[in-house]
Amino acid sequence: MKIGGDLSNRNYYPLKQVNRENVARLKAVWQTHLDGSGLAIKYSGEAQVMVYEGVLYVVTGADDVFALSVKTGEILWKYQANLDRTISTVCCGWTNRGVALGDGKVYLGQLDGRLVALDQASGKPVWTIQAERWQEGFTITAAPLYYDGMLIAGFAGGERAVRGRVKAYDAKDGRLIWTFYTIPGPGEIGHDTWPKDTDAWKYGGATVWQTPAVDPELGLLYFTTGNPGPDFNGKIRCGDNLFATSMVAIEAKTGKYRWHYQQIHHDLWDYDGPSPVILFDVKVGGRMRKAAAEANKAGWVYILDRTNGKPLIGIDEKPVAQEPRQFTSPTQPFPRGDAFVPQSIDIAPEGFTLVNQGRIFTPFWSEGVVAKPALRGGANWPSSSYDPDTNYFYVCATDTPGVFKGGEEDQKFPQPGQGYMGGVSGGTPLPPAGVFAALDMKTNRLVWQQRWKDPCYSGSVTTAGGLVFVGRNDGRLTALNSSNGQRLWEFRTGAGVNAPASVFEYEGEQYIAVYSGGSLFAGAPRGDSVFLFSLKGTLTSGSQSATPAPAAPPGEHH
Repeated sequence: MKIGGDLSNRNYYPLKQVNRENVARLKAVWQTHLDGSGLAIKYSGEAQVMVYEGVLYVVTGADDVFALSVKTGEILWKYQANLDRTISTVCCGWTNRGVALGDGKVYLGQLDGRLVALDQASGKPVWTIQAERWQEGFTITAAPLYYDGMLIAGFAGGERAVRGRVKAYDAKDGRLIWTFYTIPGPGEIGHDTWPKDTDAWKYGGATVWQTPAVDPELGLLYFTTGNPGPDFNGKIRCGDNLFATSMVAIEAKTGKYRWHYQQIHHDLWDYDGPSPVILFDVKVGGRMRKAAAEANKAGWVYILDRTNGKPLIGIDEKPVAQEPRQFTSPTQPFPRGDAFVPQSIDIAPEGFTLVNQGRIFTPFWSEGVVAKPALRGGANWPSSSYDPDTNYFYVCATDTPGVFKGGEEDQKFPQPGQGYMGGVSGGTPLPPAGVFAALDMKTNRLVWQQRWKDPCYSGSVTTAGGLVFVGRNDGRLTALNSSNGQRLWEFRTGAGVNAPASVFEYEGEQYIAVYSGGSLFAGAPRGDSVFLFSLKGTLTSGSQSATPAPAAPPGEHH
């Protein structure tokens, strides 16, 4: 098992002991507090729990790792990262979205740029390497991937003038095997999409916020990339800016480039792809095809043939509004099918004047515009899920307008680790709303869609029992009917459920595990609990124990 459920990142579990008919009887078996780790306001609890041979593994926003007994909830061991409290280059809350398991070790990336291998039985460090330096803008927020004896990690830092990269290491000792740069250098494919006479490409961003997917048969690794840098000033980076805001396939063994598909050309809106790529096979045009799909912040699911990167359903290049000072791309890709969030504004928010009806890809300069989606809209880091029986793809998203303002005539290249935005983006007086949607991957059309009163900020998982489990900011874990979105069950945990659940079978019993830790980005209340659920549980919603105040040591837990 890995983060995302399997190598394909489908977050699908072929278990049906818990199903639509009996899920209302689901109760908690136990609740375990994680010693107050990650309770302070700066932390977010967004890690999916890993399960292996009767032990749960979870990491907090403080990069502390805990091993718990499935049977009792007892903490078997814990690793404390003791992060430097002066780390200043983290974007969007101190968080860690999961660990990897393999070769008798538990692997994690840390916000200080370290990769750490722990002994799976004791939690003691086996090896530690400084993969990149936080002082230069790099952090690790996604779970690394263990595959074929390698540990593969992407690095965040897109707002810090970094050149994005994915690296593979020998899982035995941390020895570097290969590096793939998401911004191509001189002589490499895509380098000509950056200015020829400047060093803009060296600061071009395109960082990786997710755990890659793998197709072992094709030997390929798949991920999507973040926005180009600087975020909102296209004047300094004329061109399409590959491989920013793109889906990329590389050879897993060597890191060699195989193909790419750019979702947004010359991105000015931070419409990047932090949500993990999902692989599946689907019948299109009367024959089975190998697909790779990802939902991004623009509000579409991009469905590609994972053998060659060509659109499966069809993606059309369409003309868009222009702003010459930003060197805007004359066209943008529009996937055929349905968007899962609104991409224009029907009525101007108070205090704003609509330009271009606030449509997606509305360009801007220093005077700014309001448009949908906002950079916090669409699908952000929360993972989608896919049901192979129905070909339904489930997306957690947010509908909100955003204010985009940027562009500088004489912006200079920054020093390593400095902020590199080229403008600002903010919200409007209108509150954001969550959107949870199901799309049919045979057509990319909506099957059902529902609006929530608050942003959707939790990955989903789906099961053969006809259920989708998804968390809520107010502390609920919910189970939905996967065919129509009807809520069939909920449990109040006392803190934001902003992590995807995990579903597994142990000694003949189906369980659901989830980390209830809250989130800075979602504005959700903090907690430090892991909950385990089954049909034999006895703890009801609201009976959970209160979250303790953080212990005095270590200091970063305040």
